[in-house]
Amino acid sequence: MDEVTLGALRLLEEAQAGAAAQVLTAAEAALREPTGQLSDGPAAMHFARVVALTRLGELRAAIDATDLMLAAADREGSAGWRSCALSLRATRRLRLGGQNIAEYDIEAVLRDLVSAQTALLADEPNPVIVGNAHTGIAIGYAQLRLYELAAPQFEAAYEATRRESYPDNGNRAMWLCNLAELNLIWALELYQVGQVAEAERHTGAAEEYAIRAAAEASGPKAEVWRLSALLYAACSRADRQDPAGAAADIPRYTELLRIHGVSEQHQEILLCRPFHAVALRRSGRPEQALRVIEEAVTLLSPETDWLISAAVHRTHAVLLAATGSPGARPGLTYGDALAELLWRQRNHWLHTAMTMQAYDALRWQHEQAERAARTDPLTGVANRRGLDRFLRELTDPDLADRPVAVLAVDIDRFKHINDSLGHATGDEVLRAVADLLTASVRPGDFVARLGGDEFVAILPGADAALARQVGLRTVAAVGGLTAWPVRVSVGVAHGPAYCLEQALSVADQAMYAAKRAGGNQASCLAAELPGCAPAAAD
Repeated sequence: MDEVTLGALRLLEEAQAGAAAQVLTAAEAALREPTGQLSDGPAAMHFARVVALTRLGELRAAIDATDLMLAAADREGSAGWRSCALSLRATRRLRLGGQNIAEYDIEAVLRDLVSAQTALLADEPNPVIVGNAHTGIAIGYAQLRLYELAAPQFEAAYEATRRESYPDNGNRAMWLCNLAELNLIWALELYQVGQVAEAERHTGAAEEYAIRAAAEASGPKAEVWRLSALLYAACSRADRQDPAGAAADIPRYTELLRIHGVSEQHQEILLCRPFHAVALRRSGRPEQALRVIEEAVTLLSPETDWLISAAVHRTHAVLLAATGSPGARPGLTYGDALAELLWRQRNHWLHTAMTMQAYDALRWQHEQAERAARTDPLTGVANRRGLDRFLRELTDPDLADRPVAVLAVDIDRFKHINDSLGHATGDEVLRAVADLLTASVRPGDFVARLGGDEFVAILPGADAALARQVGLRTVAAVGGLTAWPVRVSVGVAHGPAYCLEQALSVADQAMYAAKRAGGNQASCLAAELPGCAPAAAD
């Protein structure tokens, strides 16, 4: 993993540990290092900055910061960082909407989450970035109670940790614990809408994930993850096969977690209180169950997840109703009716998100097919069809007067390479020349293979001197290949965009002039194109 990403991840851990102000200063200094501008820094550092701003409560600034991260990810061509930026923006928008109803925009949140998911259809080689990207999407979907969409994302994040290059930092157990927790919360909501059998299926799934998490706990926080996993496993047994064992294990693991610094008001502990009360009631200890849930009610705060609060209050009402309390039954009836309405709203969001996903996946497949049709399959650069499309865009009337330079590149004695070293080697040479030409031009310039051993590069906005420098750089880069004795001839031409056809022809002539002069050189046959005039307006 590169040092920038490692540094950003270290800052991320520091921000989450309470040093958000220091992290913000460090991240902004790193972002300004390349050019002095905050916007020009790497996406990884933008990630750390977004998290630091969020921790400091500056949600609007954090949302604006995700836009800079998106631009950086696109500049770097990173599908993973692009996905992270989109999911970060979605979850910050959700949080801001929770504080101010005027900022609440569920459609924008869903759009960002679905776009973040679609971004990962492209390849992202870094497994740590992949893991963070899937986790960001999972958290967003989980906050919307779209459990069906969150679970596969947590599973994908877990799979990323199984790659050989992934560091042993405990994330594997963390994501398994996330899956256990997700299924427990899912079960709590299902109980509230009367889907008991389905709820028990998810507590069963929670137990499986929790047992795996306990077995795979590692890294600096291994014991905390192991205890969390065992606590979740105990909760999952409360409504199923072992209520007595769950009633004993839940307080035991809760106390051990408190020793490790997990407070009574932590979401993880509060989530387990309804399961503890249920386990006690099913074990024949209703009075103790009531005391446990009444204590949980006193621990609730405005920061507690509303679904956990609802589960605590509903469990309290159920236990009170069982004692014959006169006020419990109406409250329980009202709460269950409200839960049913919220479940229907959730299902509407789920349908909307799945429709968006299907549309985005179809659009992505169409774009991939279009891109494949414009790409040379051997070298990965554009083919002639791709070149034609680029030329049409470049000769748009609004850009017609913009200067443009053209490089025509041809491999010297390529037939001899094929005949003496074989066609497989010839293919490797073509790929190497395409890579070196792409590396020699600027970001945003265009490279295409015209067929055989001929390539072309289009440099919008470049003058003749810059184009010649690129040509000489390409000649030197190819000549530096040690695996094979490869040389290229490069022809250069320059003129306004409305003269592109002439520029291509002149660059081709210059390339053949370089060949006749012995090859392995760049020739600039004409810096300007005489006799070329813009097309007449309609």
